[in-house]
Amino acid sequence: MTGDHSITSHGIASSSDASQSGCMKSRAFFPLMVVTLLAAGVVGCGRAPETVTSPTTPDADLIPITVQLDWVPEPEHGGFFQAQAKGWFREAGLDVTLVPGGANAFVMQKLATNQAQFGQADSTNTILAIHEGLPVIHVGAVFQNDPSVLMLHQDNPIERFEDLDGQTMMARPEWAFLPYLRNKYGIDFKIIPQNFQLANFIADPTFIQQGFYIAEPYHIIQGGGEMPKFLYAWDAGFDAYTVIVANKVWAAAHPDTARAFLATYIRGWEDYLTHDPAPAHALMKQANPNNTDEFMMFSRQMIIDERLVVGRGPEGGTDLIGRVSPERFATQIEQLETLGILPQGALTVDAIVTTDYLP
Repeated sequence: MTGDHSITSHGIASSSDASQSGCMKSRAFFPLMVVTLLAAGVVGCGRAPETVTSPTTPDADLIPITVQLDWVPEPEHGGFFQAQAKGWFREAGLDVTLVPGGANAFVMQKLATNQAQFGQADSTNTILAIHEGLPVIHVGAVFQNDPSVLMLHQDNPIERFEDLDGQTMMARPEWAFLPYLRNKYGIDFKIIPQNFQLANFIADPTFIQQGFYIAEPYHIIQGGGEMPKFLYAWDAGFDAYTVIVANKVWAAAHPDTARAFLATYIRGWEDYLTHDPAPAHALMKQANPNNTDEFMMFSRQMIIDERLVVGRGPEGGTDLIGRVSPERFATQIEQLETLGILPQGALTVDAIVTTDYLP
């Protein structure tokens, strides 16, 4: 879309390549070819955000940090935007710029080249990027469970993953959850490559489609459909995170700054979920004019209802905001190895995640 902007702690900056809000979210695996091009310095990351004249003079004592978002600003980024809107990053001594993402966000490339110090991504793709040699590492959680789901119409008789045998679904062919389903349940199905549109789903009551739990349902309803039902990847035991990823070298060299950033982000998430989200929503609308109050409140409520930030298990609660579990990452590595997506023994837990920067 046009008109998206980066948000800095002292103003708004323009950005390119942010896809229109309401389109489905694209999360593609990080290919080896990109690593090769990156090493050669020829990867195209789109036109870099152009910072406009700041309405105030940046404090020379503040430490600059750039955060590359994975998508256009929406409630999934509530922790960042609430902390930014309330001035908490500056209060922590940080001059933070939030760069909108989109179909061409290139989060991993920008982290690897230190164009951004932090980014939002999903843990599966980040693990694969680390295996390809990128100097990035998981440092915190956005969502305790990745909200990628299978969407079905309410009257679709399919209720279990086993019922998907012989079905046709629209999804990203590279989604690691698909071979996981085949392997775990001994089933097979046909995949139509994801086109990131919802017209087919709305029109066809038998259609099954991968979606982003906190966004697509709203657009389905707005398009004349009914609230879908879901098959959640985490219910099948494929329990990826949505994560905060850091440039590994930068974080190791600036541990106190990394801790200050994550502590402030966690503070922002808790406030966004438990208090008035208006400050974050106002800033999101500036950065992404396609946001509406109705959509943002819907998406925020979906996040709250499924306890995506605070955790769904008995141990869940605000103390879990931002936390990551090395044990869960060990499970992810094992699953990817079993599926042949990751070579056996190629990565250790310590190579992909650290809790050293969490408060």
